[in-house]
Amino acid sequence: MENSFYKDSIVLLEGAISDITSKLDIIRKYKISKNDRDPIEYITTRVKSEESMKEKLKRKNLDVTLQNALTKIFDAAGIRIICAYIDDVYIVAEMLKKYKDLKVVKEKDYIKNPKPNGYRSYHIVFELSLDLAGEINNVYVEIQIRTIAMDFWSNLEHQMKYKKNIKNPEFIASELKRCADEIATTDLNMQTIRKMINTEE
Repeated sequence: MENSFYKDSIVLLEGAISDITSKLDIIRKYKISKNDRDPIEYITTRVKSEESMKEKLKRKNLDVTLQNALTKIFDAAGIRIICAYIDDVYIVAEMLKKYKDLKVVKEKDYIKNPKPNGYRSYHIVFELSLDLAGEINNVYVEIQIRTIAMDFWSNLEHQMKYKKNIKNPEFIASELKRCADEIATTDLNMQTIRKMINTEE
């Protein structure tokens, strides 16, 4: 059975995702009510598969237990938020951090500080408390916020990373890095154009 590894905790993971997506829905409605743009294009969610979680635990040299999956690895529950522009990424991140029931556990800005391979995204791990049948449980959720262009690059890079018997891997890695830099420049240019248009209105 899929996700049998998580047992009853699947309810907590799905509940945490539902809680934060509800908060994101409020953020979107609030921005629109203020005659502002909706800063979010779309949202995807997932509970990490049993196979992926076990692989990650082994990679981190942790015992493959449910307890470690829920308390040592912070991305059992994941939400990806896709925005049109870079400044929207930071708007959404800051508004989420204002929720008093969301505690920031970890935060990494790979937009200002890209990974060596060119990967860009804004990562936040939140801890939240859920009441399940009168029992309070702390749950971690990893949120990745990125632009459409960043997501496009990341999805393709992820697919190619797992291809076997690739010829010229160093050249391909350098080309992917070059593409990531070009996409980053395009993101900045599109944001500048949008600001110019808004100024003229």
